[in-house]
Amino acid sequence: MGSVTVLCAVRGAAETDVVLALGGPGSGATVTRRCGDVAELLAAAAAGAGAVALVSGDLPGLDREAVGRLRAAGVRVVALGDDVAPAARLHALGVDAVVERYDEALLLAAVRDAAPGAAAPDRLVLGQGGQDVDEALAGQDGIGLEDVVADDTTPRRGRVVAVWGPVGAPGRTTTALELAAALGGLSRGRRRHGRARREAAATATEHALVVDADTYGASVAARLGLLDDAPGLAAAARAAAHGSLDLPTLARHSPVVGGRLRVLTGITRAARWPELPASAVEVVLERARELADWTVVDCGPLLEADELLMYDTHAPQRNGATLAALQAADVVVVVGAADPVGIQRLVRGLEDLREVPVPVAGERVVVANRVRASAVGSRPEAAVRDALARYAGVEDVHLVPDDAAGLDAALLAGRTLAEEAPGSPVTAAFEALAERVRATVAAAVPAEA
Repeated sequence: MGSVTVLCAVRGAAETDVVLALGGPGSGATVTRRCGDVAELLAAAAAGAGAVALVSGDLPGLDREAVGRLRAAGVRVVALGDDVAPAARLHALGVDAVVERYDEALLLAAVRDAAPGAAAPDRLVLGQGGQDVDEALAGQDGIGLEDVVADDTTPRRGRVVAVWGPVGAPGRTTTALELAAALGGLSRGRRRHGRARREAAATATEHALVVDADTYGASVAARLGLLDDAPGLAAAARAAAHGSLDLPTLARHSPVVGGRLRVLTGITRAARWPELPASAVEVVLERARELADWTVVDCGPLLEADELLMYDTHAPQRNGATLAALQAADVVVVVGAADPVGIQRLVRGLEDLREVPVPVAGERVVVANRVRASAVGSRPEAAVRDALARYAGVEDVHLVPDDAAGLDAALLAGRTLAEEAPGSPVTAAFEALAERVRATVAAAVPAEA
């Protein structure tokens, strides 16, 4: 392998020593650009001026988005850590390697190992005297379970369910809330017998988190009667972008609204969508897997990359949060309204979902919402099934009946339907949907092993 080209963005007195070490005889590296800030570093990376970026861990503007742009340009990132920028935070930003203390031999080894084509480990921390990186991460303040802010935040490996549907208010938010309530065992007062009672007991300890990632019309907070100025997802995304999102922080931003159900509220105004970059939402959802057994994401209706911004590939993408949720999802629940317009939009939406510009590996579960004879004629269940089978090839659709009075009462009370009207047929339909989601995830486990 030839000499490794390096973009150097190191601050302070150490810069001279670093540049001399990299440019010395036999170093195997060449400094091609000395960058004064992140903007210059990104420009040099985009121009193909280097293969590895060596940065100070406390470089202003160094966040997950910047690291993502460097990697998208084909540049590996090595960070010099210190007490201000510990290894755990730097790895949370997505860097390839961290040199915790300056040492010429360690520095050169990190640069060579991070070079494209080198067989580098997924996470590399040098300068810890042989300490394993997982031990280093576990030893960071704030990660220990004794510091978690609530008794239900024991780390776990949960599942992510993305609830998506086309434009036209097909019931994405209602589906997300009621599905999360059912997965979290929030339904009260319903009589269960025999096997149903045993199944309910088996899932009674599961925790659910509903995340409002709709960048066009976030409404989970209003639906539950929460304060509009609650920071929620935007605050968690900011922490994720700076590498400081840990389990207690996420728990603080996602209050318990009932039983074992938490909520991470969305942006208060649609104009704030740039606060939810895909790179940060990815981290939030990954951390959410540790907080809850089930994370249910209420997604926005649009899937395409923003065409008006395609001339600038580094511009923020309004649909990035939705695409990140779909990419992370273990199950994608696709919701459509059970009326002529809603069915037509659902058929087209399923086609759009197959052409989404990110890989979506999660199994799809199609839901027809508000099934009623007044909208589709007599025998509405059969009519909806026949239409989706004929025009979308969907042979197995989950039907949710209409209960306008019950849903209105829940909205007025600021509660889920499972709490307000546990005996509603809609509550039963969402409990059945929750069981179907569980079964879908369980069936996928052998394939992942």
